[in-house]
Amino acid sequence: MSISPVPALMVEPLVRAALLEDLGRAGDVTTDAIVPPTQRARTALVARQAGVVAGLDIACMAFRMMDPALRLLAKRRDGDAVAPGERIASIEGPARGLLTAERTALNFLCHLSGIATATASIVAAAAGQKARIVCTRKTTPGLRGLQKYAVRVGGGSNHRFGLDDAVLIKDNHIAIAGGISPAVERARAAIGHLVKIQVEVDTLDQLQEALELGVDAVLLDNMSLPLLAEAVSITSGRAITEASGRITPETAPAIAQTGVDLISVGWLTHSAPALDIGLDYLGP
Repeated sequence: MSISPVPALMVEPLVRAALLEDLGRAGDVTTDAIVPPTQRARTALVARQAGVVAGLDIACMAFRMMDPALRLLAKRRDGDAVAPGERIASIEGPARGLLTAERTALNFLCHLSGIATATASIVAAAAGQKARIVCTRKTTPGLRGLQKYAVRVGGGSNHRFGLDDAVLIKDNHIAIAGGISPAVERARAAIGHLVKIQVEVDTLDQLQEALELGVDAVLLDNMSLPLLAEAVSITSGRAITEASGRITPETAPAIAQTGVDLISVGWLTHSAPALDIGLDYLGP
């Protein structure tokens, strides 16, 4: 499936802010002192480990924003699997701009590729079942759109993007409202007709109550495998079922086999390890 890139209008402010943060008040004093203004260089973005590429256009934007004279040729695209030593892109042109943008470009590329790689590992683990892997709102402030894009590149799907996408009634909402029923009733009275309602449940009694209220989805939180399977059976298609809680590539297969519709994984965006990608000098 083709993944639409994040619109440049959304990405440019993030890349610009990252470059400005790195440049500080005086610019790249190291490169400017060592590299003559006329020096040119040929380089390549090279994978140091196996993974899935994500954020290549964003990395390229960082180089071009630093110096429009830089020429970039992508050899892979987002969603491609790469092996150690494989070239992802080549970049050549003024050496100063290339070196100054290097870290910012790699920060985006390595981070997003790490998310895509981690997502792909969970997707592969759950393969053969109907469950889709989804991310959560546990994202780095300011980078949510990019991180959720990387999840899609890795074969996953997105849960809500923000608090305004849908109603998700969690345990604290239930406690403060005085129960699932008043929480759902208040939400339903306040939202528009296109807004869906999901309720987090920990027990089968809570599940039954939520289903009787006609909610659109139930979040089956930290349930044991037998309890999860029973919850899916009780739901019987009356609502979308979502499993959450410490999902790993090792635990995902058994969770998917319970028949849940969705498996949400928070760590994909908040703590997936970066994919090791480097910039290699090839010559002048």
